[in-house]
Amino acid sequence: MEAAVAADLAFSAREAALGSSLGSAAARAGRDLDNRGKCQLLGKPGRLANGRSVKRWSSGKAESRSWEADAVIGGDSRGFGRQNGSIVGRSRRRAAEMRIGGPLDDQTRRSQSDRRLVCRSANGSPADASDPRAVDRAMLQRAVQLATSSAGLTAPHPFAGCVLRRDGRVVAETWLHAQGTASAEKQAVEAAGEAARGATAYLNLEPGDCHGDDSAVYALIQAGVSRVVVGLLNPLPHHHGRAVAMLRQAGVAVDVLGEGELAHPDMHDVARSCRLVNEALLFRADTGLPFSILKYAMTLDGKIAASTGHAAWVTSREARQRVFDVRSLSDAIIVGGNTVRRDNPRLTTRREGGHIPVRIVMSRSLRLPEDANLWDVAIAPTVVMTQRGAKGDFCARLRERGCEVVEFDFLSPRAVMEYCHQRGFMQVLWECGGTLSAPCIAGGAIHKVMAFVAPKIIGGVTAPSPVGDLGFVEMTQALELADISTEIIGRDLLMTGYLHPLPTEPPILPQTPTFESRLTPPTNPGPPPVISFYKSWDAFGALSNFSPHPIVLPLILPLSPPTSSSSASSPSLSPSSAQASSAVSNGGDSEGEEGGEWLWQTVEQFYQAQKFSISTDPAAVEAVASIRAAETPELAARIGRALERSRPDLLRPNWQEEKLAVMRTALRKKFTMYPHLRELLVSTGNSPLVESSTHDFFWGSGWTRRGKNNLGKLLMRLRTELLTEDRVGAD
Repeated sequence: MEAAVAADLAFSAREAALGSSLGSAAARAGRDLDNRGKCQLLGKPGRLANGRSVKRWSSGKAESRSWEADAVIGGDSRGFGRQNGSIVGRSRRRAAEMRIGGPLDDQTRRSQSDRRLVCRSANGSPADASDPRAVDRAMLQRAVQLATSSAGLTAPHPFAGCVLRRDGRVVAETWLHAQGTASAEKQAVEAAGEAARGATAYLNLEPGDCHGDDSAVYALIQAGVSRVVVGLLNPLPHHHGRAVAMLRQAGVAVDVLGEGELAHPDMHDVARSCRLVNEALLFRADTGLPFSILKYAMTLDGKIAASTGHAAWVTSREARQRVFDVRSLSDAIIVGGNTVRRDNPRLTTRREGGHIPVRIVMSRSLRLPEDANLWDVAIAPTVVMTQRGAKGDFCARLRERGCEVVEFDFLSPRAVMEYCHQRGFMQVLWECGGTLSAPCIAGGAIHKVMAFVAPKIIGGVTAPSPVGDLGFVEMTQALELADISTEIIGRDLLMTGYLHPLPTEPPILPQTPTFESRLTPPTNPGPPPVISFYKSWDAFGALSNFSPHPIVLPLILPLSPPTSSSSASSPSLSPSSAQASSAVSNGGDSEGEEGGEWLWQTVEQFYQAQKFSISTDPAAVEAVASIRAAETPELAARIGRALERSRPDLLRPNWQEEKLAVMRTALRKKFTMYPHLRELLVSTGNSPLVESSTHDFFWGSGWTRRGKNNLGKLLMRLRTELLTEDRVGAD
């Protein structure tokens, strides 16, 4: 019984968060989480690094109340569902109560708010809540559940949850919503307030949401958290052990799964849950490639289509819904030319809102239909990958329609995976046929397999199978999957397993590690090393314009005097009444209406809003408000880029000439508002700074490394200015 329960819990918590029918209470509890909300403390006066007091705002509001639950003990999830309180979140879409199980009235909450956490053992009987290891196990499992609360709603990122527990009660629980948003630890201590002092923080993943910024660690220290329990050390080398070392040096007791008492065998299940929820991060750190899943659906006799190529539908509606869920958890969906010609797919998630994965088509010949559904980039971005010199006219037409075309000297699955890694992808889903899946497997590009088997027989000697020729001639050569799991979905069977075993957890740290800053580049003879940056959690991620560092700037920057054409549409460079009213209603400071300074959650949100800040057109006004209120910088960028393509008439006059100045102003504000970021930038010395975006040839280096790298150039220019100011100040 206990083994079955443990196996049930060990199933990927990311799928549980989407509420897929796993046949377990953990899945149902995950479904009940309100994935659209996030715990933040908002609306209270705050103080910036420059000493200026401003009002803090965002798209949500939260207060923390104590809650009580039948917790997961010994791997049991069946009792986790009784709520005696809530975290109340208000997003720009709707107000919702995040709940486990169901809401209770205020009187019930008050009557139960002082009760201690009720724990249950694996057989369902009450367990002793005074057992420290049992409580640690329960709270870490809860952190795992929380970590996936935004799975499928935002782009894949390290899944991090935080639970603060004090005096037997949970006083706050939060999660990292997306890249460029506040860390789970910072949100938790702000929500808990004074209740965080002396509390224990439970983290499924060692902090590391933004390299170069240790605000998550300092938030725990300054809040007076007395103990931190970490489920998994961050596998990325620039984060690995850093937060644990800093906390221990600050006098905070830190326990890591696998150390001391937490090395006990009864902690193995929760340790595995911590690894599974971040399996994509583990594979990316271990292999240097995105976590790669091969998905296919076949009949009982192993066919993915009839002899004619007809394949609609092999599996049931329920199985197809699971595929949509997995798509939403992926950065990209990859198919080959045969799939495009045969099925003409759309490769979308079939849902409104949420994360939109990139669609990638691999084709050396580019023998692709002119009217394929994938060329419609209004619903999702499309990247066509081919070999250099293939059908230049067709490539030009694809680019005109908004598709991105990437040319390789030699197109292979490995080359595509390396491209996806450089683009910052965490997880990719291969939905290709047997012709492409075979070289993917043979080349080591596939880590995990999801095979849907329908109770049907189609027959046919020429009917295609899911995997082409691997060159094997004996059954002893067959590749065996590891860590197999099976599940019935509708009438179909889903079998999953790993071609490459899940990477083991990183090595355990010594009890008293020595902490050294990993921000300063190594000093080697010869030219200084090139410093590349892109995603916030990657090395030097705090240099990114997507990093979670709010800035204070006016809605409109008067960068150049209005021309005669711009004067006709915008008499002055102060915000229109519509723009100001919209911004204030979305949380702007009261002085914003008079052209004062407003708070922007990231540099990217300020930059995207500047595109339309002068226009009085209602579409532009709405776009600025939406960009400013966006829950993530990725969403803000999507809004801004889409409107720029569809309504170029709304752009700020001379935008192409002014956008460099806009970004430069925002970057200077960011690196002067936050002393530790200024120190980080200056610490790069004379190293060239390169924004390593593979698809952006203006701000980044592009796939060919021949891009303009304007973001890197602006940062290097700013670095020189800051160094000069430091020298002048010293004199």
